[in-house]
Amino acid sequence: MPLEDELREALGRAGDGFTPDRQALTDAGERRGRQLVARRRAAVIGGSALALALIGTASAYTGGLFGGSGSGGSDGSGSVDVAAPPTTSSGRPEGSAGAKKPGVGTGAVSAAQMIALFKELLPGGQLTGAEARGSDDSPYVSAVYDDGAGKAAISLALSRVDPNGNSARELTQCGDKSVQDYDDCLSEQLADGSRILLHKGYEYPDRRVDTKLWRAVLVTPQGFQIDASEWNAPAEKGAAVSRPNPPLSTAQLKALVTSEKWHPALKDLPAAPQERARQAPPSGPEAGPILQSLLAKMGLSVVSQGDQGAQSDYAYAVLDDGKGKSMVQVNAQPNMAKTLGAHMEGPDVTTLPDGTKVKMEQKPGEKGGAGVVWWTVDTLRADGFRVVVSAFNTSDQHKPATRKTPLLTMDQLKEIALSPQWNTL
Repeated sequence: MPLEDELREALGRAGDGFTPDRQALTDAGERRGRQLVARRRAAVIGGSALALALIGTASAYTGGLFGGSGSGGSDGSGSVDVAAPPTTSSGRPEGSAGAKKPGVGTGAVSAAQMIALFKELLPGGQLTGAEARGSDDSPYVSAVYDDGAGKAAISLALSRVDPNGNSARELTQCGDKSVQDYDDCLSEQLADGSRILLHKGYEYPDRRVDTKLWRAVLVTPQGFQIDASEWNAPAEKGAAVSRPNPPLSTAQLKALVTSEKWHPALKDLPAAPQERARQAPPSGPEAGPILQSLLAKMGLSVVSQGDQGAQSDYAYAVLDDGKGKSMVQVNAQPNMAKTLGAHMEGPDVTTLPDGTKVKMEQKPGEKGGAGVVWWTVDTLRADGFRVVVSAFNTSDQHKPATRKTPLLTMDQLKEIALSPQWNTL
């Protein structure tokens, strides 16, 4: 299930008064945390569209509902906390006591063996502050690596995944560069049928700090998943950059994850359950073609476009009138009256004769691009169907503005949002 759907379902339950079992949520985050972190880092849609879809509920996600990576920092003794293993409420590392959690192995490969193998496969240099889990838990190893050119955090996680499932495909596909920022990405199939992603990006997409994050993710035909990450700082967060780039080249990262020496630990893990078949896209019109049609009627030149894969309710386009590129995106969603709540109430909301509510906003961009502005027309029809259209004065919210204002005016955004063509979705 896509991360966006998981968020909607979980946050919907929270909104209905669900009181979470915190330990159960921690366990669920531990089991899937590494995959979710990877998917968030490689998300293919702009964050603003999803944020608009989840107004008023995002705090449940940021508060730890699904788990995620922690921030590292110095302890004052020269060592650096590099994504240490999760702990229980007692402070002990998970897996140190109590019943064995489902989905882990017998412990045939120990934490010490994981560290030794990590040292063996890295190209020289020194490791300090190593942390690891063996195959009796979710196998993982991390350390600070020093090749003499600056200390750098490096980590590697092992897990099993349905090799034919949607998660495996998403983890090994490059994202759409029109809506995310990275330097380079390669996705390819190897001779043995494995799929690999080699990604050069940033810890923070808005580049508010200069910490780079380079990753390699391998999924084999047996369902082995090997995910390695490296940074150009001694911790993924909270540490100053120590070198221009992470230490391992793309070729070295590839060699690290494709080594068969990880296979004993992976074979000790039970096979992942088969994922449910991905639902076919709904028949009939989708948001992308409708947006293209409406822009064409306005005589606007589209230079690139995209959507959210199998989900038909989101689309974007990048426009160019010769005076600077500008992105426009749309979300069209049914049954949103309760979700939006007070967002569609107040003096800045206009109600049309047919009961449609319209809210128009102009505010700074949210992704860190210098000078970026975000114009939005949000509409909620009487039957709960919502169409929200946003425009930006850049083709990528993480990068500086390319023009003073978005190419589309507020009136044009309103015209798109209120078009009866959305009724066919």
